[in-house]
Parts: sequence; structure tokens; C-alpha cells
Amino acid sequence: MKLVIGNKNYSSWSLRPWLALRVAEIPFDEIRIPLDEPETRARLLAVSPTARVPVLIDGDLTIWDSLAICEYTAERFPERALWPQHPALRARARSIVSEMHSGFTALRRTMPMNCRSRLPGKGQTPAAMADVARIVELWNEALLASGGPFLFGAFSIADAFYAPVTSRFVTYAVPLPPPCQRYVEAVQALPAMVAWNAAAASEREWIAADEPYADRRAEPPGAL
Repeated sequence: MKLVIGNKNYSSWSLRPWLALRVAEIPFDEIRIPLDEPETRARLLAVSPTARVPVLIDGDLTIWDSLAICEYTAERFPERALWPQHPALRARARSIVSEMHSGFTALRRTMPMNCRSRLPGKGQTPAAMADVARIVELWNEALLASGGPFLFGAFSIADAFYAPVTSRFVTYAVPLPPPCQRYVEAVQALPAMVAWNAAAASEREWIAADEPYADRRAEPPGAL
């Protein structure tokens, strides 16, 4: 299988299936296409009808959309238990994932994923903090029921989908209750997540749309 992703520093959608596959030890070849460059759209259209990342290519089959990719790999590798085994817990996990997949727009807008930066306090608008409050509610309920360290005990697709949120909370120093802070630390400590962050830190691309708090008078950090 091949997984097409964007910049590791910025692409939260790419991180989700990448992390799920890595933690589950499902082998794949990584194809990285930097975003927001002159040739980006043409390169993506060659592998995806939407010209967006991520994309999974498995032989003659192409799957786009991060959730569709995770669902496909969960079915293709059932022994890796990417969803909780109990039907009720699996339904709960899917609900949590779907809420992440389609919601929290204020958080996405004012706190874009930026793994290599530290911007404490930035983007914490009332709307974004309302999204944070809902995420804290979801996490607290799941962690109390499962006992942690991940949302449903063992790592699952739910954790892969909230991994970009944990990255945002680190970047913007979002205050969290202790159970949620421990959860952020558990996700960030995953070897696959450590590897993703290290790669993100070494990237040289700089995307202005994802750097709303940069000093435009200074040379962008990491820019070529």
C-alpha cells in the first residue's frame, strides 16, 4: 500500500491515517507531496480525484478521505483491532470520530496544526475555547470509562483522529484538566508521533495560510 500525505508540519488530515497505520504496524510506502506549491495540484490530481491529501493506494484501489482510509484498513486488517471490539464501544468511538471529522471548525481556523511552533495563548477565541470545552467533555467521558491511557483503553482510530488536536493543544498551550493533559502526553509520547514531530521539525516549507501569527516583517522560520 501507498499513503500519499502532505507536509507533516501542517497536514492534520494526513496525520490521522498515517498514525493509525504506524501504530498498528501496517506496512505502507509514504509519498509526501508538499502543499501550496505551483505543482501541488497537478501532482495530487495524478493520484486523487479530489486533489487533496491523504490518499491510500492499494493496488488498483484508490481511497481518499482520512476516515474512509481508516475504515478500509480496519476492515482489511481486523486482527490489528483499530476499533474497539465491543459493539457499543465501537459505536461510541465512531461517534467521537465523526464529530471530530465534521466539527470543531473554530478550533481548526484559529489554531491550525503547526507541530514545530510554540504559540502559547494564540487563537484561544471564545468560539475556539467552546470547541475545546466540548473536546474536554468527550475525552473525560471516554477516559473515565476506559481508564486510559487512550480514549478506549488501547490505541484506536479515535486516538488517531484526535492526535492533531493534541498537537494543537501543545502548540498553543491550551489549559486542560489533568486527565486530558495526561492523554495529550500519552499520544505525543507514541513512537510514531515522536517520529512525525521530528520530521515536521525538519521540514523547510512555510505555508502562509497556516501561519496566521507569524511576523510578516521577519523571514519565515524554516523557509527556504
